[in-house]
Amino acid sequence: MSKIRYSSAETSIRAQAPAIDRREALVGATAGLGSLIAGGALLRSGPALAAPQVGQPAPAFTATDTKGVARDLASLAGKVVVLEWTNAECPFVAKHYNSANMQKLQKEATAAGAIWLSIISSAPGEQGYVEASTANALTSIRDAAPTGVILDPDGKIGHAYGAQTTPHMYVIDARGVLRYVGGIDSIPSTQTADVPKAQPFFREAFLAVSQGRPVKNAVTRPYGCSVKYSV
Repeated sequence: MSKIRYSSAETSIRAQAPAIDRREALVGATAGLGSLIAGGALLRSGPALAAPQVGQPAPAFTATDTKGVARDLASLAGKVVVLEWTNAECPFVAKHYNSANMQKLQKEATAAGAIWLSIISSAPGEQGYVEASTANALTSIRDAAPTGVILDPDGKIGHAYGAQTTPHMYVIDARGVLRYVGGIDSIPSTQTADVPKAQPFFREAFLAVSQGRPVKNAVTRPYGCSVKYSV
């Protein structure tokens, strides 16, 4: 695997969180498994979670984001909503932030009027768990552009959505109906060079929903590190 590079400031923030456990890496597709195993990562499935169904109302939730703003899904009616499960310690997440792919997608979505919520469901003491101040610092350092970041340490929102990996992407239409669930793209690797080569499943879905078109691939396999729930 290529080495994940961080700025000195981000390295300082990362030092506050538990070290990454590569054994927790989870890939939801078979493509690329050989190279990952050869690189020293032990891949395994996470716990089976009941996922909401595409075409049905998205699970309701209310939370306060890391800047103290109330985020109630019901109040976002009329807006396309993107949910991104994230974990700053995960190399699969780092792939998309180090390449600026995630930031580009965030800015494109919010410029189109969508609400983008990044959700951290890591439990206290687990890889990726952060306090609000650290989450905000990471957003600033990485020039990320979500509408808000939600901490979900009890996993309530994550379990409601069946979130399994970081990243795991969801698109909800303006009527509150879930239209996309799955991976950010088609190549399950930690290589930043793979980003432009991959089929951008999430972006294709977002554009379709925002333009009122059917989503061609409405459910795809997510890949990344398993979400570090408390149970």
